[in-house]
Amino acid sequence: MSRLPERLLVRKNHRLRWAAIPIAASLVIVLAGCTQAQLHGFLPGFVEGEPAVTNQTDRVAGLWTTSWIVLLIVGLITWGLTIWAVVVYRRRKGQTGLPVQLRYNMPIEIFYTIVPLILVIGFFAFTARDQAAIEARFDSPDVKIEVIGKQWAWDFNYVNEDVYSAGIQGQPNLDGPKGSLVESELPTLVLPVGKKVELALESRDVIHSFWVIDFLYKKDMIPGKTNYMSVIPERIGTYSGKCAELCGEYHSLMLFNVKVVSEADYEAYTASLKAAGNTGQLDNGYNRNQNLPGTSAPAVEEGK
Repeated sequence: MSRLPERLLVRKNHRLRWAAIPIAASLVIVLAGCTQAQLHGFLPGFVEGEPAVTNQTDRVAGLWTTSWIVLLIVGLITWGLTIWAVVVYRRRKGQTGLPVQLRYNMPIEIFYTIVPLILVIGFFAFTARDQAAIEARFDSPDVKIEVIGKQWAWDFNYVNEDVYSAGIQGQPNLDGPKGSLVESELPTLVLPVGKKVELALESRDVIHSFWVIDFLYKKDMIPGKTNYMSVIPERIGTYSGKCAELCGEYHSLMLFNVKVVSEADYEAYTASLKAAGNTGQLDNGYNRNQNLPGTSAPAVEEGK
């Protein structure tokens, strides 16, 4: 077999190089014009020129956008090869019968087996890495708060300060637009900015799910089990939260707000709870599940 002249190989390499330059330049221009929301896959909570909402949101967004980029590349290659095969191997005018049947193309079969395996292993490895980092608990959190879910509201115990805030479900705003709620009456969880916060998540009745939308993270609240969320709020502001697990008739009204404030404002807030008489901690005295058979309640009435 004859070999291509060295001059032709050099010319071919130069062509590839010159073709790569405009492609790379185009990518740089496109990416440079992207907003923070676009660079983070249109996930909520990212504002131009502002820090991330928590210490974990960049990690979550990175996993999300990288996964989509990989999947889009795979999709483009797959669709490109499919369309190419349809066009190149279409039936020509005058052709009859079946085309030549090919099978047992070992290199292609190996390729189609190895590449998906690599993708699955890669997605699993990066997901496990980020999940381990997000789920890791702080050795010595600055703030400990117990979050209690109940049908259909939230209670917050500020453990370090020994005060609490009891919430009620969303109340309709009779003076506002139809379907609106009184925002000021929604339960509010107050967090200090820049502090290591550990949230202990518990439920009094059924399974709920604690979801702060801009935190890009939610976690189930299971009766009889305590789950933990460890986070460092990094941007002052008010963020919406809700129960993300269908929990009954008024599930849609099980809303709350998270207010990230300065340390001084946090101390002033907990002091206001103490001044209002909200001292101590709300316990399981209102836990509806303690009345179920198999706990301390009798299965049948006495004398029957």
